[in-house]
Amino acid sequence: MSVALGSARSLLFVPGDRPDRFDKALAAGADAVILDLEDAVAPDHKDQARDAVTTALVERPRNEGVEATGVPIVVRINAAGTPQHDADRAALTGIPADRLTAVLLPKAEDPEQIRSIAEATGRPVLALIETALGLHRAVEVAAEPAVTRLCLGHLDLAADLGCAPSRTAMLTARSALVLASRLADKPAPIDGVTPALDDPAALTEDIRHAVELGFTGKLLIHPRQVEPTHDALRPEPAELDWATRVLAADGAGAARVDGVMVDAPVLTRARQLLARADPTGKGIRQ
Repeated sequence: MSVALGSARSLLFVPGDRPDRFDKALAAGADAVILDLEDAVAPDHKDQARDAVTTALVERPRNEGVEATGVPIVVRINAAGTPQHDADRAALTGIPADRLTAVLLPKAEDPEQIRSIAEATGRPVLALIETALGLHRAVEVAAEPAVTRLCLGHLDLAADLGCAPSRTAMLTARSALVLASRLADKPAPIDGVTPALDDPAALTEDIRHAVELGFTGKLLIHPRQVEPTHDALRPEPAELDWATRVLAADGAGAARVDGVMVDAPVLTRARQLLARADPTGKGIRQ
């Protein structure tokens, strides 16, 4: 069952110049797949990547195209001001509505630029915050109606700030994106990649740290990261048991669960935990 982009837990990058990997990415179980025209593509392969992505989205027969799986498809274009940006935008203009879900804009900083991309492509925008200016304007960016969700590019942001990309150094940035998303009434943000492919413990620790701060999604760079990501984002059995009992006690007057009074904030927390367990929303009691 497909998951709406606003509830997506896992967004898997695949290089745009490797169409041979598109089907594998779509079959990996990620909630969304990002066909990448930016960082995953060498400068001299940019045109090749753009052509491959356009072909996959438009020219392949409908029963063979990337949209056939029902997995949301996102394209990360090159940043505004780069030589490839305008060509990327033009290539996505006119893509059939059922074949492209959203555009991922790197180094998002300017709401007007985001609005222009949305108008040109007819798609909402995932805004990737990875510069000091983008972080400074995060509230404005999140408030732009064309933005469907914020994402954190902590590696590029750390380079721009001249600091380490550690959890401690990025604490303020992560909290700022959570706050900006909430103020704009947008879904919780998506955390940046964990580049340590051979260290599943690092991936799990990164995700749990981000979840503690209010993130509910993760950018991924390899199919092997999908299942561990979903596992790490899912609340512990004890948390789900608690949330279920809290909601069962709702409406029963002055109720307590595990010695804690069931009031509005407690109910909200219980619903949030169950939402993380079921991103389709089919099994959540509202």
